[in-house]
Amino acid sequence: MRAAPFLLIALTACGPGGHGWPAAAVDAASGGDRLMAAGDYEGARRAYLRAAGAEGLDADILSGLGAAALNLGRLGQAETLLRAAVTRDPGSVAALNNLGVVLMERGAAPEAARLFRAAQEIDGGRSAEIRANLELALSKRDGARYSHTQNENFTLIRRGEGDWRLLSTIR
Repeated sequence: MRAAPFLLIALTACGPGGHGWPAAAVDAASGGDRLMAAGDYEGARRAYLRAAGAEGLDADILSGLGAAALNLGRLGQAETLLRAAVTRDPGSVAALNNLGVVLMERGAAPEAARLFRAAQEIDGGRSAEIRANLELALSKRDGARYSHTQNENFTLIRRGEGDWRLLSTIR
């Protein structure tokens, strides 16, 4: 059975001093973001843990750790981390979307659809990829068969406040 493609959002920290973090925490978080983008999810996990040790677990670090765990196939761990991120920042598009991805992988389409809808509302409907995740979740929730001709992988990376960059790899 082939896994359905979902948009996974990886956050990048703001520049040095972002979020009031000390430079060491920003460097570790930024390093985690770069490692995520490069596909080194274990390295990213370690970098996010260093950032957490320097400043504590905020929503961005929890979201980064959750995204790394998801990419490592650790769905239970990813769900726990992403739920904590959403609890701390209910307006985090990345955490909402990524938690939706985890729930889709675990077969919980109704809750995933609710999270994708929330992410889309916060995003203002600008992301076609989040909209595609929502449509897939709704089709699975409603029992429709999803037919996608391309296997697409997307990563949405936040570059500072409100600035997003979409990376797409079509297989």
